[in-house]
Amino acid sequence: MFNIPAITWSLTAVLLLSGSYHALQAARSRQRTDRVNNILHALMNILMAAMLWNLAPTTMLAQIAVLTGAALWFVIQAVARPEFKTFCAGNQGRLKCAYHALTMAGAALMLAMMNQGTTPAQGTAPAQTMTMPMPATHHAMAAAPQNTATAMFDHSPALAILPTIFFGAAAVAFLILLLRGRATATTPSHASAPRLPVRAEHGLEALGAAVMALMFATMAV
Repeated sequence: MFNIPAITWSLTAVLLLSGSYHALQAARSRQRTDRVNNILHALMNILMAAMLWNLAPTTMLAQIAVLTGAALWFVIQAVARPEFKTFCAGNQGRLKCAYHALTMAGAALMLAMMNQGTTPAQGTAPAQTMTMPMPATHHAMAAAPQNTATAMFDHSPALAILPTIFFGAAAVAFLILLLRGRATATTPSHASAPRLPVRAEHGLEALGAAVMALMFATMAV
């Protein structure tokens, strides 16, 4: 699927759009925590866009480490005590931080799975560069002598099923929130300026979750 240039460019555009939005929010934010959160979101979107083109494969471990640290950062915010008001406040804020932690962890998992799919087996010729692991690659790797990387890659399609379902459901949930926000924003009592950033955030979250679900679905086949 991702060998089709139109799909790859479309997903890249969505990720870069979301990354630019978060970078802009980071520049405008007055709170340090919000600035860090938006910077991490912008970085995640950039890394995922680079993932589509298999860019900087030598820094794969560093990218996974950064995304894992970002996931831990959002977990800390989600479970922080209420007196830390700069962190996630209220049940809705904690749920949001927990989701963002899962998003960062999902991106790290995706990078790890791609690294397994593009690592050549011991004693075989280097694998051809590609954007995403395809079924043909999986069969070719299975026929080669098994090492740790290929043994783990044999389970990658099964690992991708649960994230596909989760992020697909998240995309639907954010889409419902977006449509509900549009319906309430049309009434005079809710037609205020602060509604736009919330609706934009829901829209980008829906797009981001849909991209994650699509990329994991490709790994699951």
